[in-house]
Amino acid sequence: MSISTILEVNGLSKIYPNGYEALSDVSFAVHEGEFICIIGRSGAGKSTLLRCINGLIPATHGSIHIQSTDITRLSEKETLTLRRKIGFIFQEFNLVDHLSVMDNVLTGRLGYINSFASLLGYFDHVHREKALECLGRVNMLQRASYRADRLSGGEKQRVAIARALAQDPLMLLADEPVASLDPELSWSVMGDLRKAAKELDVATLVNIHDIETAKHFADRVIGIAQGRIIYDGSPALLTDAILQEIYRSANSAMRSRYEAIVQPSNE
Repeated sequence: MSISTILEVNGLSKIYPNGYEALSDVSFAVHEGEFICIIGRSGAGKSTLLRCINGLIPATHGSIHIQSTDITRLSEKETLTLRRKIGFIFQEFNLVDHLSVMDNVLTGRLGYINSFASLLGYFDHVHREKALECLGRVNMLQRASYRADRLSGGEKQRVAIARALAQDPLMLLADEPVASLDPELSWSVMGDLRKAAKELDVATLVNIHDIETAKHFADRVIGIAQGRIIYDGSPALLTDAILQEIYRSANSAMRSRYEAIVQPSNE
């Protein structure tokens, strides 16, 4: 059985108006069901990459094909339509605090209802069943009626994942989804994200700062430094030398953290 290519990035560059080149000649492909972690220091270009893929910011050069459609050539209206099929999970959750968990997840269905129903906040039983299904996938059914501001950080991120899943996405993009969580909780949330993505066979790209978490959960790791791909391959082949190259421009605090991971004490 052939594996479908969901995303193909070719020669992607992004230069901001101030002249800063955030991405330079980035190329890679993502296949159906792949769970990919993107690593690199702060400022390496990871967030810019996801936002280019999602159409939130325009690429300067290159192409981004999603199921053979080059999104860099779409109109604003066409980009909005396509974005409906790309679930985006933010570090800071982006929930509406005064709404219930259920209503927050239902916002993931807004692209599937007409504008009048959207203004009224009306979702029929089909959309509500979809929202409940997605909450179940991240173990949050028991919180469906809770206000979002009553949730813990881990619970909020699970709701954010459920909202993204409710879009029936072709692809999930997650920008540092567990950066604000403690290590034990971050592994639990990452486990829920990976499990749901695998069950639904949804290609997933996750920006993540923690190397060990990336190596544990990823099918494949992409390492970025100064806007360029340094490594693209199996977590098992991610050597200390490659990590040193990815983080070679890191500041002293990041370097110390890296060394603590890849060069453990002999004590």
